[in-house]
Amino acid sequence: MGRRKKGEDIHGWVILDKPLDMTSTQAVSAVRRIFNARKAGHAGTLDPLASGILPIALGEATKTVPFAMDGDKVYRFTVKWGERTDTLDAEGEIIATSEVRPDRAAIEAVLGDFIGEIQQIPPAYSAIKVDGERAYDLARDGEEFELDARTVQIDALRLLDCPTADMAVLEMQCGKGTYVRSLARDLAQALGTEGHVAALRRIRVGGFAEAESTRLDELKEMAHKGAASEALLPVQTALDDIPALAVTEEEAFHLKQGRPIVLLPRQAQELKSQRRPLFIADRDCSFSALAVCEDKAVAIGDARAGRFQPWRVFNLTP
Repeated sequence: MGRRKKGEDIHGWVILDKPLDMTSTQAVSAVRRIFNARKAGHAGTLDPLASGILPIALGEATKTVPFAMDGDKVYRFTVKWGERTDTLDAEGEIIATSEVRPDRAAIEAVLGDFIGEIQQIPPAYSAIKVDGERAYDLARDGEEFELDARTVQIDALRLLDCPTADMAVLEMQCGKGTYVRSLARDLAQALGTEGHVAALRRIRVGGFAEAESTRLDELKEMAHKGAASEALLPVQTALDDIPALAVTEEEAFHLKQGRPIVLLPRQAQELKSQRRPLFIADRDCSFSALAVCEDKAVAIGDARAGRFQPWRVFNLTP
């Protein structure tokens, strides 16, 4: 007999404002302990030197993590000119220097070259696997290796401030897999200098934003008062990109058994009108919708040929 998992069945999303000097794994563990939840995960790693939005899924919400991770992200970051480090951030050793300090006009002149679909080489200190090993492990061991360029999407990039000649504060909206550290390196190169990320904060992940985030100390205080649940968002919070389908209790029962339900012509037409191309974790979700009963997520399924076939079922009690 397998060991019973410790903790309670807590389901929902916590939008954590992750502090500096804490890994994403440590943040997830801290939130899991606060809620005494059996299961937890996060949507998008943040480096220890980065602060900001880290969506943490508890219980059945972990089934929606791929939807949250697929959403665009917004970062606010500071580039320090004149120094490139081996990690491309403030934690690393300086490996190259330059006397060139670009001014505001020069910086703004090159930003357009980094907007749209571009090729980007990830940092050597990253979690990408090389022959089964993490790149950062190989880099720490001093091994020589090369990472292939990847196609990434940057939707917006703007200069916010130049507080000193050595510093520039920028904001970027991008798709998944984009490295801010690589962008800082490449911006510096385009400007004829060196550079690294001196400060980094993520201010949005998909539909999750700063306004609804909670700091770890605030969450602990809420838990001390027995009010931690006030920071818990519904399981379906990450599913705003797909249409919702209201179902009856009887239909919900069938869906939870993995059985399809018949759609009314009106329902089928309404779902069809909201259809758009959508790929989540390499799965075509263009026909997908969220079945909801009494404001609770029941299942994610595909609406085709007048039927709704579930492919992800949520085990939530009424």
